[in-house]
Amino acid sequence: MASDFLRIGVIGVGFGAQVHIPGLQSEGVEVVAVCSRREERAQEAAQRFGIPHLFTDYREMVRMEGLDAVSVAGPVPLHHPMVMAALEAGKHVLCEKPFSTDQAKAYEMWQKARSTGLTAMIAHEFRFTSARMRVKELLDEGFVGPLHMARLWLVGGPRRPVRLRPLSERDDASQGNGFLWGLGSHYIDCLRHWFGEVESVSGHLFAHYGDRTDLTTGKTVQATADDTFYITLRFASGGWATMTGTTAAPFGPGAGVEIYGRDGTLVTPHVGAGFNPPAHGMILGAKTGDEALAQLPVPERLEPFADDRDERLMPFRLLVREFVRGIQEGLSPAPNFYDGFRCQQVLDAVRLSSSTGRVVAIHSAKE
Repeated sequence: MASDFLRIGVIGVGFGAQVHIPGLQSEGVEVVAVCSRREERAQEAAQRFGIPHLFTDYREMVRMEGLDAVSVAGPVPLHHPMVMAALEAGKHVLCEKPFSTDQAKAYEMWQKARSTGLTAMIAHEFRFTSARMRVKELLDEGFVGPLHMARLWLVGGPRRPVRLRPLSERDDASQGNGFLWGLGSHYIDCLRHWFGEVESVSGHLFAHYGDRTDLTTGKTVQATADDTFYITLRFASGGWATMTGTTAAPFGPGAGVEIYGRDGTLVTPHVGAGFNPPAHGMILGAKTGDEALAQLPVPERLEPFADDRDERLMPFRLLVREFVRGIQEGLSPAPNFYDGFRCQQVLDAVRLSSSTGRVVAIHSAKE
């Protein structure tokens, strides 16, 4: 896709340097600036990827003359001010997940994007893995019929003894940290994409490996960010899903998704892929009356290329193509800031349910 017209700046050189910058450059987007709070990291990324401008203050970068768009891959608590500054400066925005630390900030970002008319998308790139795209097509074609239930699991953990580590920002749930926020958000987005809006949520969060050392006092304290979650989601269209996620299960089986409906079953095992769905995955399926599950073909059109540098790059590059198309056509393709807000509602509801023991209703975006 010809996208040489688009000049973008990337904020954050962690995941930004792993996936965002190489993915954008591979799709012909000109990365003209990079920003990191630590100048040496910005310099390293600029040199590595041939980026002409570097910044340590995102507010300066978004005001850069000739910049068309901003990719936000900085810390979650800074997504809101970074996104708002970019939109205020008239820049299109691609924002990493989790979208924000709470739904109030997520709502503000969504509404700000709507008011500007700029293209604003969130990096739920796993929508574009081939198996997930094909499952969406099969569901829309009625393969399983009305949904009865879905079961998702993300189960694994360290095989060596877990030792105390110093308390850090990563251990603070209020800053958008934890396994549910970090990876569960991708799967919540997947479920919304497949089955529509979530009507209500119940769940529990745990920190099984929560011991940390407070370097100020030397005492052992507890992390508030979860390493384990169990949630149940009910959909407005009918049916429900359960999801179990943990990084505290040594020798756990990894990840997978099972979908059961009136007329059939679909299964997407993540063979050897860890918690993330593989770029080119496997689908098993059977219709009611079949003898057993069988592997279903994934059309070549859903696997347009491979990118061996990182399993996340193929789906991310397809997301970038949608971002470029959105800018060209003056719209915000899904997953956009509306999707980010709706996912954030579910994340907040899980936390509320865990602290109160209640089933939490998810209100419509208009309320």
